[in-house]
Amino acid sequence: METISCKVKGMNCTSCALTVSKYLQHKGMQDVNVSFATEELSFTLPEGVETNPREILSGIDQLGYQVVLPDQPQPRAAFLRSLTFKFVCCAIFTAPLLLHMWVHWAWLHDPIVQLCLATPVFLVGMWHFGRSAIRSLSNGMANMDVLIALGAIAAYGYSLTGTILHLGPDYMFYETAAAIITLVFLGNLLEERSVKQTTTAITALAKMQVTTARRIEEHGDHEHIHVVDNQALRTGDKVLVNTGDMIPMDGTIYWGSGLINESMITGESTSVRKGEKEKAIGGTILEEGSIKMFITATGKDTVLSYIIDLVKQAQGNKPPMQKLADKISAIFVPLVLGIAVLTFLGWAIFGHITIGAAIMRSIAVLVIACPCAMGLATPAAVMVGLGRAAKNGILIKGAQTLEAFKDIKYVVLDKTGTLTTGKLQLGNYHYEGMTEKEFARTVYSLEKFSSHPIARSLVSIWKKEGEVKLTQIREMKGRGMQAKDAAGNEWQLGSFEMAKHTTADDSHNLYLLKNGQLAGWIDLIDEVRPDAAQMVSMLQSRGITPVLLSGDTARKCRELAALTGIKEVFSSQTPEQKLQKIDSLMKEAPVAMVGDGINDAPALARATIGISLSDATHIAMQSANVILLNSKLSSLPLALGLGRHTFLTIQQNLFWAFLYNVIAIPFAAFGVLSPISGAGVMALSDIVLAANSVRLRYKKVI
Repeated sequence: METISCKVKGMNCTSCALTVSKYLQHKGMQDVNVSFATEELSFTLPEGVETNPREILSGIDQLGYQVVLPDQPQPRAAFLRSLTFKFVCCAIFTAPLLLHMWVHWAWLHDPIVQLCLATPVFLVGMWHFGRSAIRSLSNGMANMDVLIALGAIAAYGYSLTGTILHLGPDYMFYETAAAIITLVFLGNLLEERSVKQTTTAITALAKMQVTTARRIEEHGDHEHIHVVDNQALRTGDKVLVNTGDMIPMDGTIYWGSGLINESMITGESTSVRKGEKEKAIGGTILEEGSIKMFITATGKDTVLSYIIDLVKQAQGNKPPMQKLADKISAIFVPLVLGIAVLTFLGWAIFGHITIGAAIMRSIAVLVIACPCAMGLATPAAVMVGLGRAAKNGILIKGAQTLEAFKDIKYVVLDKTGTLTTGKLQLGNYHYEGMTEKEFARTVYSLEKFSSHPIARSLVSIWKKEGEVKLTQIREMKGRGMQAKDAAGNEWQLGSFEMAKHTTADDSHNLYLLKNGQLAGWIDLIDEVRPDAAQMVSMLQSRGITPVLLSGDTARKCRELAALTGIKEVFSSQTPEQKLQKIDSLMKEAPVAMVGDGINDAPALARATIGISLSDATHIAMQSANVILLNSKLSSLPLALGLGRHTFLTIQQNLFWAFLYNVIAIPFAAFGVLSPISGAGVMALSDIVLAANSVRLRYKKVI
């Protein structure tokens, strides 16, 4: 299935996003995600149906929005079409209309003067809200602008009738029509600016993509440096990076060394020293030293681009709570229209008040109702929560994952590369019937085909010894490697489980077998992560049970559990047994599984939340719901805390949104609030939600 991603300009609120979303769903599109705050749109074309994506996207343009494809230049926002200009323009004409309520200058009370002042505001308002209302109605879903447009039309039309027929001051409500439009513009403007604050993490990351580069061009024996835009770089180019420079794209260092600040990528404040053959990530800063590097990835293939795309996708996803709010928002506008009609009829027939007063109360109902508050409640909190997580080196795939954190009761931890550093050092080793060099070559030749942390460590230690030609190489998950040499000998290298029929000694990390007989063993020294015990203690203090689940021997697992404070230990587990244990724990409560993102992929996928400690490789990123880019276990409680507090913020926002509408609409219907005060309070409701969400950026969550 093909996924289409683009930007949509011109969406002013969550109702606009709902309009676009409903249009695409009506056309049969799947996995539709629309975010008005980031202007991002993505959807999947249905399988088995011939669909022209350009026709679908042109339909969005016909709704009054502007689709911008990834390969198109970003259009410059026209000031005359901006909310700022519309608000300022309307405010200039509205101020004198409101002034007549406090001063008694005769000319301000003249109906013709009021008509002249109100008409420009009304026309600007109808061009903005009226067109949006018509588009939404033609799409079969009335948005908030329908309420605003109807309220303004009713007040302006009633006043215009009174002016034409000379019906007197009881028919003059021009200031109401103008104030409604101006105050809603003000509310939208403040909402737009508040919501932009929730996307600062994305903005900061995106800025890191734009820089210059010192490209090295070789002419004979000489090197020439040309300063170019980093977007002009291609894979294989050579670049020079000096102290203070931003690394332009992902690459591998081939000369020099330096201290690199990767805090914006990993959240780790301590700079990392890197030298030849090590990877450098585009967007990070070289704080000290000078390096030359080969470019290995550009554009969308870089780690930074992948991170930005992940966060954008996650911010566009809708958790279950948001889907409920969307359903309510979809029926909200027709419900409010019905209440407004009943308010008018009730007061006009039974209320013993003038028709004008009845109209004003029904208008107040229209303009005070705020479906945007319900639509904004969840995405605003989710954007801040995901943004703060990204800033701290925690990538969370999807708002559903963020919401799932609140229910986690078990955190299952792998041993090697998770609770331990995975950077193994060679300890004692023993071999029989071969030389030391033959032993090292055989081990290297077997382990170079494995992705396990132990294998990677041995490969780096013994790669200089050369290799043995092997055939029929096979990795047995949870046990080890198996292969044959040119002489027909069968070699096996793996855990004690593989060698237990040859020896009772289970104290070693790896056992080498030749034709089923013990040919040697290897001890590796692996240090416990310095923050492992602190992380376990923090989880336990919050009522979460840490569980050690490892393929290593019972003795080694018990030793590690004693050092870290873990009480529940399951050792000598095959990948299948790990899956079964995850399943049994999930029957009791939701489970988070923490692994290296490669060897534990099945268990990571089966758990409620899969969490990978990664060195920012694409393989590790794709294997879990959450990636801890700084590979620090101390980030895990922060991720759990952010999940819980984001959900709490969503609850607070939805409570305010519902409470506001439940209280405000009856107040307007009974005449306690005027249309002007209603429009002001409606604008305030969105700002309260945005401000409460922004608070999540700073509050203590652990």
